[in-house]
Amino acid sequence: MIDAFGSQHAVGHPVAGQAFAAAVGALAGHRPDAGAHLEAALAAEPALTAAHALAGMAGVVLAGKDHLADAAIHLQRSREALGRNGGGTAFERALVGALDHAVAGRLRAAADVLDDFLYCDPNAFLAAKLSHALRFMTGDVDGMVSLTARLSLECERSNAGYGYLLGCHAFGLEEIGRLHEAERVGRAALAVAADDAWGLHAVAHVFESRGQTAEGTAWLEQHRPVWTRCNNFSRHFAWHLALFALERGDHDAVLAIYDRDVGTDLSGDFRDFANAASMLWRLRQLGIDPGAARWEALAEIAHRHARGTTLVFAQLHFLIALIGAGRRDEAAAFAEFIHDSGRAATDQANVARNVGAELAFALVQGEPGGVSDVPVGFLARRLHRLGGSHAQRDVFLQALAGMAQAAGDAAGLRQVLAVRRRHKADDPSVTKLLRRPNSASAHVPADPMGGDRR
Repeated sequence: MIDAFGSQHAVGHPVAGQAFAAAVGALAGHRPDAGAHLEAALAAEPALTAAHALAGMAGVVLAGKDHLADAAIHLQRSREALGRNGGGTAFERALVGALDHAVAGRLRAAADVLDDFLYCDPNAFLAAKLSHALRFMTGDVDGMVSLTARLSLECERSNAGYGYLLGCHAFGLEEIGRLHEAERVGRAALAVAADDAWGLHAVAHVFESRGQTAEGTAWLEQHRPVWTRCNNFSRHFAWHLALFALERGDHDAVLAIYDRDVGTDLSGDFRDFANAASMLWRLRQLGIDPGAARWEALAEIAHRHARGTTLVFAQLHFLIALIGAGRRDEAAAFAEFIHDSGRAATDQANVARNVGAELAFALVQGEPGGVSDVPVGFLARRLHRLGGSHAQRDVFLQALAGMAQAAGDAAGLRQVLAVRRRHKADDPSVTKLLRRPNSASAHVPADPMGGDRR
């Protein structure tokens, strides 16, 4: 049985197949009913291997130790389903093999398994979507783009996932600085799949990278009916609206968006928390006090959940919440926790060793009013290993720039801004920084790598 998204199942249960395809469609559009459809598929056919594997991958992406334990249960169930189905299809075996790696903390190896399968079957949209998500989490933008560039040519246009695949490709293009092409492909994705949140998101990133705040705001408002129907991804779109408001200096609008759409119900998904913590930190770096109550609310969540996350990117956002709330001792202890997590044998332990722990210590040392001796330029060039987008990691680039300025490190500041300007036009945060003492020699060309700024 092959569904509209190119998923091939060993069992031929039509109700289960339709429910699974609905789950994949909801995943593609980031709609909140994906889990309900997946449950319906398993209720109709408990031996539907791909449904167990997809449920497990959902746990991996949430990047929590509890979610990872649930993912391990789904891995076992998917293995059992393969056995009952005579070894299953190549698609099912690829999903289970990828989940096996992912549960063990080998996210890039998991993506490699999916990519290898996609060389044989470029129409298996779910495998592409999961590979894209895993590579996004691990900062492998080159892997993202190389996969989607090939599949955008090889995937059949009749595949129900084709428009969503274009949206994924658009985002990767934006992340490597091909902004004109990213905007074109993102708009094309929406022309094929009108609810493609990822293509919509990619174009919003293009406007953010160029510093086109009016155009970006208009784009998001024009497509509000699309992104407000999303799952918690809608909070991230609201975060982008707040970013545009921040760049135009409308701090009241930023806080209004924060209180209404960004800073509520943050204990369930690290991505929601990252939106909130980074927005308050950006205000803080501009000298805008968002209020102790907002910081304290975040710090309480960080206190409860920080040590339960498996992703360094998420850990660092919990850390800045503790720092912002003035919990210096707790923040210092958590920085040590990030350092100690680097002793494991997982992808994220490698991230902690190579960038996460050093950045964590630097953030703690720089508070309150302290000066860190971290080599900021060297650290800035490694931030992509944290995963996430340039826009998300920019909060840390801004922090490094502030550290260089506070230390009178003009060379370090130049290096940080050179990294930043490859993907982001100067904005009020940089303008204000460069007006301070010790910043006179921080000028670098606006786009030293010659990126596509059109």
